[in-house]
Amino acid sequence: MKTLLAFLLFISPLAATADIIDDIATAIRKGNSKEISKFLAENIDIKVLDKESIYSRAQAELILKDFFAKHQVQEFTVIRKSQTKNEAQFAIGTLKTSTGNYRVHYLLKMSTGTNTVTQFRIENNDE
Repeated sequence: MKTLLAFLLFISPLAATADIIDDIATAIRKGNSKEISKFLAENIDIKVLDKESIYSRAQAELILKDFFAKHQVQEFTVIRKSQTKNEAQFAIGTLKTSTGNYRVHYLLKMSTGTNTVTQFRIENNDE
């Protein structure tokens, strides 16, 4: 019984992070910048096409909203998600829009007891 409890306590944070990665993927599929912003850190390293800098959560939401307004989402598929050595989580996906295909990458790190997105990138997919 103790072994089962220890296992469940160990795996719970991993499952919660996987849920966050999936929740973000769902928001991307909907082109919903407001929903994505719920998972962003207060300040986030963001790159959307040629626009790259560290922005506040509110600024990042506007940048994503502008992107989704110009590039209507048709499909988003997570092709890889993983945990790094320092317990950060990341996901990489392909985004198909009305204007072309893009690679999306987002990185989550633990901050004040919750996982938040500290880096979000949408780049041209040259494949």
